Amino acid sequence: MAFTISRRLGFGDCDPAGIAFYPAYMRLLVDVTEAMFGDFGAPWPAMVRDRRLGVPTVKLDVDFTAPAFHGETLDFAVGVAALGRSSVDLRHRVAVGDRTVWTARQVLVATSLDTHRAVAWPDDIRAGLAAHLEKTHAPDPAA
Repeated sequence: MAFTISRRLGFGDCDPAGIAFYPAYMRLLVDVTEAMFGDFGAPWPAMVRDRRLGVPTVKLDVDFTAPAFHGETLDFAVGVAALGRSSVDLRHRVAVGDRTVWTARQVLVATSLDTHRAVAWPDDIRAGLAAHLEKTHAPDPAA
């Protein structure tokens, strides 16, 4: 089941014409991904501070399909397409009502902040990610 959350586009998220500025989308993507981890009990501040675990993005592919405007509410749906030993392949769909605004594929890797090397997902985080695993996507062998 996808993780869902909404975010309103503020003045600072838009260009002078009131259209969402794509770098703001990337900030929102990070915010939503962090919220998803927090929702299943793995808040990023504690992961970094207490567990010395990071989750850098190693692949990001975004398709922009329609504009969004100042004041609109973006509805995010984030699903897990594949879950590897140390990686997770996320699929994002961002919409305003029924209109898809953009989609993204994002691959994160669990990384030790001490060695900067990939590490296996801790069992509790793996379980949280697995709860969002979508059965409609074939696993990506590279993930």
